[in-house]
Amino acid sequence: MDVLMLSRLQFAAATMFHFIFVPLTLGLSILIAYMETKYVRTGDEVYLKMAKFWGKIFLVNFALGVVTGITLEFQFGTNWSRYSAYVGDIFGSLLAIEATAAFFLESTFIGVWHFGWDKLSPKAHATVAWLVAGASNLSAVWILIANGFMQDPKGYVLRNGRAELNDFIAVITNKWAWLEFFHQIPAALTLAGFFVMGISAWHLLRKSETDFFKKSFNIGVTVALVFCIVTAVEGHFHGNNMSLKQPAKLAAMESHWVTQTNAPMYLLIVPGEDGNLVEALPIPGALSFLAYNDFNAEVKGLNDIPKEDRPPITITFLAFRTMVGLGTLFILLAGFGWLKRAKLEQYPLYLKILPYCIPLPYIAMWAGWTLAEVGRQPWIVYGLMRTSDAVSPVGAGEVSFSLVLMCLLYTLLGAAGIWLMIKLAKKGPEDNSPIQV
Repeated sequence: MDVLMLSRLQFAAATMFHFIFVPLTLGLSILIAYMETKYVRTGDEVYLKMAKFWGKIFLVNFALGVVTGITLEFQFGTNWSRYSAYVGDIFGSLLAIEATAAFFLESTFIGVWHFGWDKLSPKAHATVAWLVAGASNLSAVWILIANGFMQDPKGYVLRNGRAELNDFIAVITNKWAWLEFFHQIPAALTLAGFFVMGISAWHLLRKSETDFFKKSFNIGVTVALVFCIVTAVEGHFHGNNMSLKQPAKLAAMESHWVTQTNAPMYLLIVPGEDGNLVEALPIPGALSFLAYNDFNAEVKGLNDIPKEDRPPITITFLAFRTMVGLGTLFILLAGFGWLKRAKLEQYPLYLKILPYCIPLPYIAMWAGWTLAEVGRQPWIVYGLMRTSDAVSPVGAGEVSFSLVLMCLLYTLLGAAGIWLMIKLAKKGPEDNSPIQV
């Protein structure tokens, strides 16, 4: 296996493992802030217990996210030094802002939140909880602006053999980046909602702390239902923009080969890298409408895209359908739970299913990022720099060794952290003393 593929595998492994913890940090921080606010407004001690219980799990999750994210930035120097040299003037400034501003704000506020239970008034402590949530999501803003530049580069000029920043406002107002943000944050809230629902359902089946977990479930299911719908709706607008900027990705994710107007969407497709193996049950004009909001719009096919400029078809196709299929399932599961939330004990099968659904939003978000990143290939910065030109001049043996070592360390770290979160989740809210870190 060559250096390029090994480096891609290493970055993918590090990113996907890190991403186990990122969306829960983003979504759960908002839910905890809401719980504290409910306590301040109502005086109901259950909401205080909720903030402390879910807060313990949040802290473990946050710590794992920090540790697993560190290696990602190092890889821009070790594995992708040519990329860093070429676009570092733009990309580096965005990562620097995220690290020195948003991340340090987030870490500081989390420290105040964790150690401030007995030192701040309830109102001040709730305010800090919202500051934690805001700083966490501000961090996501800068990361997504950086990714938005890779998807649709703006605000640069080619000079001295590299891309140099010449319009910072254009970079930070990039439409692609903000569409990603308004897709990712609702998705993270959906994930957090299902996380709370799954753990609450496990306890409700055992009739453990019923009032506590019913209220937790009600918050989780409401958030999940609202934001899985928001994610789906925003995803349509994101897809419209993608169709204009990256037609090859659109063609790959639908395995669409022939350029045509009134382009159909096939309900049954078995894709191939050189043409569809099976293609049946067309819905005339559906693809044109989904891509451009016009049933008669022309959709470019893969046959009119040079083979060297096409992304991997099968992976992109399956990633899109996994994301959409699971998103539809989330709406059904959350909708049922919201309608039956007052008499959940009458639906034990539903409660049994929910804990097993906790991994599904993670899989959906992994699939979405696979679509975004694999579908952008062969470009690391779309239309500006090919991935093959971005890799560092290092040996395959060096990358192989670091890849194996990283996977072993991450497996041990992840197993320990996830075990601790499961232990805290099963224990319930009996002991509300702050977790010792």
